[in-house]
Amino acid sequence: MMRRAIIGGTGVYGIKGPSVSQKVSTPFGEVTVDIVTSEGTEIVFLPRHGKDHSVPPHLINYRANMAALKQLEVTYVYATGAVGSCNTSYAPGDVVLLTDFLDFTKMRISTFHDGKTGVKHTDMSDPYCSNLRRLLMEKAGQAGIPFAGEAVYVCTEGPRFETAAEIKMYQAMSGDVVGMTNVPEVVLAKELGMCYAAAGIITNWCTGIKKEAIAMHDIKASMDKNRQNLTGLFLAVLTGKLDQNHCSCASAVMEL
Repeated sequence: MMRRAIIGGTGVYGIKGPSVSQKVSTPFGEVTVDIVTSEGTEIVFLPRHGKDHSVPPHLINYRANMAALKQLEVTYVYATGAVGSCNTSYAPGDVVLLTDFLDFTKMRISTFHDGKTGVKHTDMSDPYCSNLRRLLMEKAGQAGIPFAGEAVYVCTEGPRFETAAEIKMYQAMSGDVVGMTNVPEVVLAKELGMCYAAAGIITNWCTGIKKEAIAMHDIKASMDKNRQNLTGLFLAVLTGKLDQNHCSCASAVMEL
């Protein structure tokens, strides 16, 4: 059975419908997911920070999460993430579609390729599956739900927010939004041959972009505004016909 999955970030802790909770044991640890049947399709929901939002970004077991999805025969994944904006064209409350990333994490194990099965490299020319992105934009247009645009995601280690000087550097390097969770998740998905795409929900301005301070109640308001529409769009694509004939995700790993 080829399942599909949604990974929920901050503020997105489930999808509507009767669900069955399942624990998955992987070589990297145990993961708990919910499986919901929507229009005859099994959708695996994985809360990135745990069901009670108790796991901070730098301590998430990314390898266990992605290995669990693979063991559940998941091939197609959509993910959400709360992000700050360092691009003045994208304001809090907007939703952007991620197209590329800059990795500024420090302490995370970011690969399954530990040399035990030879030397392998992964092509990252299309980190966020172009086919899943295209399908999502089509569904968004049909539903009248706008995306503010495409964005380059800067991933920092966290859990602290970034300094104004760091944000200026990210801007100079073409970063649009900043978050703490999408790397190595996107990389691990590619290593496993999954089609993976992600949307960033802009919850705040990054440090130094505007005069106002980051407020947690504003972050919650932005998440509440967008999560239902976004998960609805994900389900509209994931319950339809999908294949890997229109992307290179299944063949991204090269062995030397």
